[in-house]
Amino acid sequence: MSGDRGPVRVERDGDVAVVVLDNPPVNASTAAVRAGLLDALRATAADETVTGVVLIGAGKHLMSGSDLREFSVDELPEPQLPEVLAAIEAHPRPVVAALSGATLGGGLELALACDRRVALADCRVGLPEVGLGMIPGAGGIVRGLRLLEPDRLLDLVVAAEPIPVGVVGELGLVDEVVTDRLRDAAVAAARSTAKRVLSTLPPRTGKPGLFEETARRLISRHGATPGVLAAAGAVLAATALPATAALRHERAEFTRLRRGPEAAARRHLFFARTAVARAGRPKAGRPIRTVGVVGAGTMGAGIARAFVSAGADVALVDRDPAALERAADQVARAGRDAAARLRTGTALDLLSDADLVVEAVVEDHGVKAAVLGEVAGVVRPGLPLATNTSYLDIDALAATAADPERVLGMHFLAPAHRTGVLEVVRGRATSQDALDHVLSAARLLGKLPVIVGVCDGFVGNRIFSAYRHQCELLVEEGATPRQVDEALLDVGVAMGPFAVADMSGLDVAWHARRRRDAARDPRERYSDLADRLVEKGRLGQKTGAGWYRYVTGDRTPYDDPATEVLIAEARAAQGITPREIGTVEIVERVLTATANEAALVLAEGIATRPGDIDVLMTRGYGFPERLGGPCHWAATRPPAEYAAALQRLGAALGWGFRPGDPDLLS
Repeated sequence: MSGDRGPVRVERDGDVAVVVLDNPPVNASTAAVRAGLLDALRATAADETVTGVVLIGAGKHLMSGSDLREFSVDELPEPQLPEVLAAIEAHPRPVVAALSGATLGGGLELALACDRRVALADCRVGLPEVGLGMIPGAGGIVRGLRLLEPDRLLDLVVAAEPIPVGVVGELGLVDEVVTDRLRDAAVAAARSTAKRVLSTLPPRTGKPGLFEETARRLISRHGATPGVLAAAGAVLAATALPATAALRHERAEFTRLRRGPEAAARRHLFFARTAVARAGRPKAGRPIRTVGVVGAGTMGAGIARAFVSAGADVALVDRDPAALERAADQVARAGRDAAARLRTGTALDLLSDADLVVEAVVEDHGVKAAVLGEVAGVVRPGLPLATNTSYLDIDALAATAADPERVLGMHFLAPAHRTGVLEVVRGRATSQDALDHVLSAARLLGKLPVIVGVCDGFVGNRIFSAYRHQCELLVEEGATPRQVDEALLDVGVAMGPFAVADMSGLDVAWHARRRRDAARDPRERYSDLADRLVEKGRLGQKTGAGWYRYVTGDRTPYDDPATEVLIAEARAAQGITPREIGTVEIVERVLTATANEAALVLAEGIATRPGDIDVLMTRGYGFPERLGGPCHWAATRPPAEYAAALQRLGAALGWGFRPGDPDLLS
């Protein structure tokens, strides 16, 4: 028997053939891997001296999933995974899967086709396809239903997240969990295991009504996306159809969705996140053991909690003891040992042993410059100083420092301890050492660092301001805040823009607009709707009223007649006669304005790649992942259609409108 073919080789352990997948770095399924597996399975089936077969990974993983680059073509390269899995089931001897690392997607489907599954205790398994706009397509649902009840299987598929093997072991997806010597355990299992082809077993059934209840809950949480709906349909089909028919249905749905726009958008984001992670690797890693945070307000407390949760010690400084006490309470929610890693105080001397300092005081240039200057006098020379400003000019702040090369922006997005992306603002003078410190901190936090340049609002807030401005103009023209929120919720935004404004506080954006007043040309179209709300003390949830009204203890946004009056007054002051505005116009105007601002940001060199913007806006600002981010959305529009939408946007904005180059978005 030949032992080698590309990324798959066959080794012998006595009477057991050990088929080793060796396709670094993560053993992804490729045409070459699948061909090698087929050859190995056929060869071992023909060898009468083999009594059992083990499938195992050469490195950390058995198989981490499919190579998504293959998914962008109309027809997948042969052999496809179902052919390999059919060969496993048809093998005359038992086949055992040795699970390790991240055994995801096609990797888990490979394991489910085997007769027994032995896993390392630190292994994680999952079916991530719904998160990529698809469903499992090689029996993950059909075979999974032979081990899990329909409601539990649907939960696993729709969650699309890796799960510790201990959990799935309890559910019955793996047969044996070991702490070491995985190969030995799998070989022993191959000698003692009988053939047990899951697809020949009857599907599990659950408590009547429980599947429907689970489906409603998951659709409410994740939305009625094509992947979620198809997953529910495939589980139902697998409960009712013979396995062969259910497998055909599952594969057909996988193929239909794989070729669709949502899957393409999510693949784009996958590769964009990979590029962001690669660009965000520090050239030289820096140890980040102790972090100083100055400012114990909402953001400062959240930043402290993020670092404590990541295992760092935090020194939190604020002049207000009450603010420190509130922040300490928030940090304590990170876990039982969080309090032991947090020191608080009112004197900056507390920062003397910090490896990095993050300033998070009030959004005012003078205040921030003064704080950074004071901090520079108490920390060790050259220690990087990061400012958590949302809008202010990093270069101007650095210019006030004795050594500007140590200053840069570290823009956390709320909530700081949860959001998975970090906007890293590199100024003209920022040193590579300072950048490496912040990138090392991002790695510690588990956040994707998007490196951007300096402009008002940087990338995220600048693009979000264009998005929000267009929403306000639509209300000025005749839409209602709820109409706009619901139209955008329908295309997948995480939260409607007016509900977001109320949650964040209308005074935050109000201060940013006041800073820009002097530079604003009076000929530029400007909506004062939000200003009128702020002037009436309507700052959002914290005052019980903003664009919507709120009841104490309830964050539900309720329509408010007082808002309608203010909107009518604003329209009358500008001589605007309200008109009917439909959902299609709302979505087109808002998304086109967002994409156009992204094109301008790219033209100015503030962002490096379209994918950087898409990752930042989807991970940090709630732009729909199903659309792939504003750049991908625009780049996949028919050119004539997008050009017409851009022209309509320009007509709505009037003087000063700058059309960006659509070619920069792809």
